[in-house]
Amino acid sequence: MAKSNNIVHQYFKKELEGAKIIVKVNPIHMIGSELTITANGAELRNLELDSEIFDDLKEDGFVEVNAIEFNLYLAGLL
Repeated sequence: MAKSNNIVHQYFKKELEGAKIIVKVNPIHMIGSELTITANGAELRNLELDSEIFDDLKEDGFVEVNAIEFNLYLAGLL
C-alpha cells in the first residue's frame, strides 16, 4: 500500500463568475479537498470520492492544473 506522502495528487480548476473552485484528488485513496475561493475568502471542504470522479470533473468543465495555486490559496498567500 502506498504511503500518504508518496501519493501524487491531481488538481482540477473551474472558474465561475465571482468564484473559483480548485479540487485536489488523491487517486489512491479516493479522497480529496475542494477549495472554493470568492471575494469573501476561501472555504475548504473535504471530500470522499468514487471511481467516476474524473469523468464527473470533466463533464462539469474542470480542467487539470498544477498544485501551486491550490497550495498558495490554502496557505493564505493569495
